[in-house]
Amino acid sequence: MFAKVSSLGLFGLNAFPVDVEIDISRGNPMFEIVGLPDTVVKESRERIRAALRSCSISFPVASVMINLAPADTKKSGSVHDMAIFMAVLRGMRMITEETDGSAFIGEISLNGDIRRINGVLPMVMLARETGIKSVFVPAENAKEASVIDGIDIYGVHNAEELIRHFRNEELLSPSEHYIPPEAAYNDPLDFADVRGQQSAKKALEIAAAGGHNALLIGSPGSGKSMLAKRMPSILPPLTFEEALETTKIHSISGLLTPEMPIITKRPFRSPHHTISSAGLAGGGTVPHPGEVSLAHNGLLFLDELAEFDRKTLEILRQPLEDRKVTIARASGTVTYPCTIMLIGAMNPCPCGYFGHPKRKCICPKNKVTGYLSKISGPLLDRFDLHIEVAPVEFGDLSSKAKEESSAEIRKRVMSAREIQKERFRDTGITCNALITPDKLQEFCPMDDSAETLMKNVFDRLGLSARAYDRILKVSRTIADIDGSEVIKKQHVAAAAQFRSLDRKYWNE
Repeated sequence: MFAKVSSLGLFGLNAFPVDVEIDISRGNPMFEIVGLPDTVVKESRERIRAALRSCSISFPVASVMINLAPADTKKSGSVHDMAIFMAVLRGMRMITEETDGSAFIGEISLNGDIRRINGVLPMVMLARETGIKSVFVPAENAKEASVIDGIDIYGVHNAEELIRHFRNEELLSPSEHYIPPEAAYNDPLDFADVRGQQSAKKALEIAAAGGHNALLIGSPGSGKSMLAKRMPSILPPLTFEEALETTKIHSISGLLTPEMPIITKRPFRSPHHTISSAGLAGGGTVPHPGEVSLAHNGLLFLDELAEFDRKTLEILRQPLEDRKVTIARASGTVTYPCTIMLIGAMNPCPCGYFGHPKRKCICPKNKVTGYLSKISGPLLDRFDLHIEVAPVEFGDLSSKAKEESSAEIRKRVMSAREIQKERFRDTGITCNALITPDKLQEFCPMDDSAETLMKNVFDRLGLSARAYDRILKVSRTIADIDGSEVIKKQHVAAAAQFRSLDRKYWNE
């Protein structure tokens, strides 16, 4: 007996259709799976046998051959269990109802329960694109899958439910289309808690308004981490398209829950400085996304930047420019998106007090140089804003004056983002930091005084072409906050001011 059931596979972020074909014929009893399956897929034979016994169905005493087509594409994970189970039932004629137009994804346990899997969202998106009408998924994944409109999602708790549905004994109901609620900005971390540091707060407001990378440098206890951890409270909300892109990455990483089936707030990732290269950029035999991709459309915060392994940091250089990470392995090549804001925080030396106005640095000069040299020139060049976080004064700490809240700052950020949204309509650009070189002159017009100042800054500081572009983009953001269509002298001056710390520390 021959039967065919549709399933879906996943390699990296890319889903692909899989046909589970079964042939049951006379011969020596056997159960074989072919079609380039990995060990986990092969182990599904034992799970299927046990699941059938739990449903009081005897496995056929015959030659059972399963083929996962296309046979030249590697199949991995337990995602095909439900489809193989259905194929066996159809091959045995235990189910005669047609399954054309339906796909099955999910892991089956020994007692017949259907367990949640990772990567449901990208697979369901592909199913809709390929014309599949309904997808049967584990009940725990149903809400995540039902984010996609235009396709019926059936959440299945166990194998008995699946059998009764296709025997028309007890039909399953499709899940309601899930509409995510608006992200609530009630984060307990608020800029109102940060005393003083007006200059650093303004710089981070500019970074949030334009999507720029920023480096915070200052002595211990000056508030660098405190400031960076409050950045999510002033970032603009995700659009639905951005939310889907981000959720796909979190889905394949197994970071979604039934309570949070879609990411509605911009991600904030803060890995420890002992992280490996594969952990930061992604990797593995079947490449998984790293922290830089998990922060896609959000913020990656690297605290104690100079404590990271230099080789690990250098991996970030290309992704920050290309906005994607490509990982090549023998099993294939995977590309993950990584459009991120990078915020780094570091001390200026091992003891932390190099350049401090009141405390003396006890580090030998070669130690200071070696510490700062962990941040290479090309990586430093990729930070749009260099922010010196000065020590907090006693007057600021003891002041009873109320500090500006995140909600107030966020209003200005949103206002600037609305200007950018209108400016970049139908261009694929979402913020000033993503302006491509060919669009700089069009979107960043300067008046004569601004051009003159830019030329003087370029010559005096010996800027690279990349630094010039980034100063221009930051100037564009400052002009947007001011509500000016043309970049003026004061906007360029403010942007250039945030590119001077490399001269103070790295040229000592």
